[in-house]
Amino acid sequence: MTQWWYNRKTREVEEGQQSLGSDRDGPFDSREDAARAPEILAARARAWAEEEEKDDR
Repeated sequence: MTQWWYNRKTREVEEGQQSLGSDRDGPFDSREDAARAPEILAARARAWAEEEEKDDR
């Protein structure tokens, strides 16, 4: 199964692990998801922050 990565440095989608791990996010199951990585990761971060706020109450 092919895995897709989003390279934060180049802002490009990569098939497989082509660049340094510190420069990429993933893996994603599709090229489309990898292309949406910034949006997906921002949504996850918001959800985690909201969950943390709930736990702190």
